[in-house]
Amino acid sequence: MLKVEGLEAAYGDSQVLFGISFAIAAGEVVTLLGRNGMGKTTTVNSIMGLVRPRAGRVIIEGRDVAGEPPHRIAKCGLGLVPEGRQIFPTLSVEENLVATAANRFGPPRWTLERIYGLFPRLQERSRNMGNQLSGGEQQMLAIGRALMTNPKLVILDEATEGLAPLIRQEIWICLKALKQEGEAILIIDKNVDALAAFADRHIILEKGRVVWSGNSAALVADPVLKDRYLHV
Repeated sequence: MLKVEGLEAAYGDSQVLFGISFAIAAGEVVTLLGRNGMGKTTTVNSIMGLVRPRAGRVIIEGRDVAGEPPHRIAKCGLGLVPEGRQIFPTLSVEENLVATAANRFGPPRWTLERIYGLFPRLQERSRNMGNQLSGGEQQMLAIGRALMTNPKLVILDEATEGLAPLIRQEIWICLKALKQEGEAILIIDKNVDALAAFADRHIILEKGRVVWSGNSAALVADPVLKDRYLHV
């Protein structure tokens, strides 16, 4: 589904990514882990074209899209839930969802009705403006908006950051439902325990490099690994 090969990126003269490589198969859930400032968001932004890679390839179903504009990359089937949510504040919940609706790959899997089924709270607030929602509701809306593009891969940057515990639990339940639906997911989050119970594989970044990758069993079984690369 997605293959990243030798990805390098920089902000001006400051290089951030140094040869990042990994792959995600259809229907697979993969995490990017690491402490703050290790290159996770830059990796996502480089994949999506929001940061132009200095080197490397971003291959979506055989097509190298590295360096293409974000809208073209999105049309290849990537749906982004960005850090900070970035919903449209002066559009209603329903307008936010309808604005991104797309059907590029056959009959749509995700419709307005299905999003409301996944997040009943959004249906209750359908006429509220984006800036009238709580943080948790905004995150639900950001996920719903990404799904309305009917993507082949959903990317979530800081999926539950800053949310109340009960709302975080709702988000995890939703993400597990997406996995059961067969959605491919790339996810960044700090809740390693929740990710270990949910994801198929994990990739740890340290100073812009992949320093470890493996499954949940290997991650949970190695406390030294978590202490070295994940704990503040």
